[in-house]
Amino acid sequence: METLDKTDLQILRTLQENARLTIKELAARVSLSSTPVFERLKRLEAGGYIKKYIAVLDAEKLNRGFVVFCHVKMDRLNREIAQEFSRIVRDIPEVTECYNISGSFDYLLKIHAPDMKYYQKFVLNVLGTIEHLASLESVFVMDEVKHAYGIRV
Repeated sequence: METLDKTDLQILRTLQENARLTIKELAARVSLSSTPVFERLKRLEAGGYIKKYIAVLDAEKLNRGFVVFCHVKMDRLNREIAQEFSRIVRDIPEVTECYNISGSFDYLLKIHAPDMKYYQKFVLNVLGTIEHLASLESVFVMDEVKHAYGIRV
């Protein structure tokens, strides 16, 4: 595994704040010229340190501000069931994150919906139809205290 130096980390921190910076703007922020910053950036991308560049959307403005964390328990779990569940969940647009977890449940889903009524129908008509799903527990977000998109480096 490649070791990142102070400048690499500074580039990553800066891009987490604003990934739309031009190479010239990024270079000014990390006190280097454009060519070495461009080369470092390409190396960081090729090395997988930067997975992709995205736009962060406002869920409230898009009528998807009702956030639910849903704990899912399967009736049994093996490789085929896990692969099928993963495939199904990837195709559900309301599910924005899915984690295979340890403990009392098998998966943790983050779901964005317009409101409680929509979520109720979603549980009955979408999640409730998934084979081998034994139970689920929903936790509704009342207020977002912190939401950091970046990783502290």
